[in-house]
Amino acid sequence: MTTLQDTIRPKAKSREWKAIVVLILLIPVLWSPPFLFRFFLYQPFNIPSGSMQPTLMVGDYVLAAKYAYGYDRYSFPYAPSWISGRIFAAEPDYGDIAVFRSPKDTSVDYVKRVVGLPGDRIQMREGQLVLNDKPVTRVALRDFAGGSACGLEAGAKVKRWRETLPNGASYLTYDCIDNGYYDNTNVYTVPPGHFFVLGDNRDNSTDSRAMSAMGFVPMDNLVGRATRIFWSLNANGEPRFERLGKVW
Repeated sequence: MTTLQDTIRPKAKSREWKAIVVLILLIPVLWSPPFLFRFFLYQPFNIPSGSMQPTLMVGDYVLAAKYAYGYDRYSFPYAPSWISGRIFAAEPDYGDIAVFRSPKDTSVDYVKRVVGLPGDRIQMREGQLVLNDKPVTRVALRDFAGGSACGLEAGAKVKRWRETLPNGASYLTYDCIDNGYYDNTNVYTVPPGHFFVLGDNRDNSTDSRAMSAMGFVPMDNLVGRATRIFWSLNANGEPRFERLGKVW
């Protein structure tokens, strides 16, 4: 007489052998340079919106260094949701262009600039960033005829600033309109284990100032740090060679 246990055991062994065979067959793929590059070193992203203009333009393709902040479940596609925490964890620095998952929608990757770390107090006063009660240094540049970046007429003038954070990180920002919706805010105190982000296109960005839409971003939602542009196409699909290789 055949018992139920005797019936199941050969099937279980068969599944185990199939899994081992599949794993053996995948070893060359898992250790291949393209796989290692894509899953452990750099991940490519394209820029679909103008929230980071002028630093990143619509149609730019960037590489994000995944090792910069360590690895967690958002570092790898199709990772199971029960994975928690990060290995080789490191905090972003002021001025980093971080790729992350929004706490409000973890299915979408976002790219913004880090301006606040745990314990920092962040505020906007008349369009100027204030960090820990000190206005961040900014220098006015010549207005730019690029209203399309702000949803205005193409020839409309846009204010530009060079902003420099306390650690020396320096970059350009757009100021589309005076007294914009987020030009004057309350003080945001960044909680432990989180960071605060802004778009360089300050009047045309949904970022940490919008508490109901994004708010503070958990460190565990980091995907990587954008490092360079490796390809760029304009609205007509033509290459913008002058943007290739830009680094931060």
